[in-house]
Amino acid sequence: MSTKDNKGTAVITGASSGIGAVYADRLAGQGYDLVLVARRADRLQEVADRLAYAYGRKVTTIVADLADDADLRRVEQAIATDESVTLLVNNAGMGGIETVADADADAAESMIKVNVVALTRLTRAALPGLLARNRGAIVNIASVVAYGIAVGGIYSGTKAYVVNFTEALQKEIAGTAVRAQVVLPGPIRTEFWDASGISLDRINQDWVMSADDLVDAALAGLAQGETVTAPGLADPAGLDTYLGARDQFYGSLFAGKPATRYAV
Repeated sequence: MSTKDNKGTAVITGASSGIGAVYADRLAGQGYDLVLVARRADRLQEVADRLAYAYGRKVTTIVADLADDADLRRVEQAIATDESVTLLVNNAGMGGIETVADADADAAESMIKVNVVALTRLTRAALPGLLARNRGAIVNIASVVAYGIAVGGIYSGTKAYVVNFTEALQKEIAGTAVRAQVVLPGPIRTEFWDASGISLDRINQDWVMSADDLVDAALAGLAQGETVTAPGLADPAGLDTYLGARDQFYGSLFAGKPATRYAV
């Protein structure tokens, strides 16, 4: 059996359109079987049927709303008990630009459930099996807004969590053959914007990337061993500089007494 025929199964959330659907296409083309997760049954089945026909791979669908506790538990169980899983792409996400004061509390909770809680629980469901088989990867889709606060503190806060979570995860599993990668999209031309409350036309069009380009770059970054993949970053040395400065700053925060400016 060739390597291509033995890639295992990739689980992709938010797979009915946009970034998730492109991941599904690319991974099926690489030889993965697929488990596709999304809320919209009709769109999900269309993607599954098309990919099964195009690539001859086994494609399974799970219709689930990851903001719903019962649905999330179903997906967790499916991942945890499937020994063929070698790749999890946590792509499902909710966006918005609401300020904390103006945000609907239930909508904010749903965003946190999908962007943070579901991503964490699904990673936790997949990871023991990956480590036991010493094979595979977790890919978490964050956003460039993880490094900025110009777009809603709730949304940017959830994406900052994804970045920290993934970087820490990679440190935890260092020394194994399992990988963790966080991907930092900028504005991507997908249906995501329809529900976000932001018009893509209002954004500098030089910043807008296609979902195809984003996924192709992210997969190249994964193959190159990147933990943090920023497809729009022209000079990767900028990321190294930032991470080095962050680590230095972190080290400066520890002291046995308050700084003199507090006059304590």
